[in-house]
Amino acid sequence: MFDWFRKKRRDAPAASIRETLFGDMPLAEWAHGENALAPWSQFAEVRRRVEARDLAAAKALLQEIIATPDLESRHYLQAWNELRGLGIQPAAEAKQLLGVVVEVGLSEGLDLLAAYADRSARYCNFSGAAVIWERPDASLDGEIDRLFQTAEVILEQIGPWDGARPPAPPRDHARINMLTPAGIFFGQAPLRTLATDPLAGPAIAAATNLMQALIEKAESTERR
Repeated sequence: MFDWFRKKRRDAPAASIRETLFGDMPLAEWAHGENALAPWSQFAEVRRRVEARDLAAAKALLQEIIATPDLESRHYLQAWNELRGLGIQPAAEAKQLLGVVVEVGLSEGLDLLAAYADRSARYCNFSGAAVIWERPDASLDGEIDRLFQTAEVILEQIGPWDGARPPAPPRDHARINMLTPAGIFFGQAPLRTLATDPLAGPAIAAATNLMQALIEKAESTERR
């Protein structure tokens, strides 16, 4: 189901690719240099404030990022990740769904599908082949919205993960990660179990449809 372009097999996806999808990277790795544009420059300033133990200023800067409209969803996730680390928990927005990452452990490696509230998406095949969708148009909005709708049903039934994000699921297992201001919520089981589960099955189906749509976009671009 999550198998694409064996003929294009490259090196296995680096662990660093997976680490960029969840909005919980170490601040030193997420924050870019001083000359970068906002919000990268704001994250860099947050890092300096944290290192200087000026935590009040760091919190204020993070709140500014969260209040800024139309940013990439991962910026909001990263800002909330830092705020939680500084002792500030979200209130009404705690379960606002900002991203969905589906991980599937295959015998050949790990497949990853990510979609975000800004309607961007990406698919990374175990082979290293990848499709990055930064929403140049609205043609995939329906598939992304469907994944979000099915993930929100799961989100309402489970609690947040308490602890560091776990490593990738093992072979023949899948994990549906729901990314929120309160942290990560997820369900994991053998792929066949998730695919037939009344709660998780619709999300697996929606993820598969989005993956196929992303692949079709990539193949269409290659044929031009």
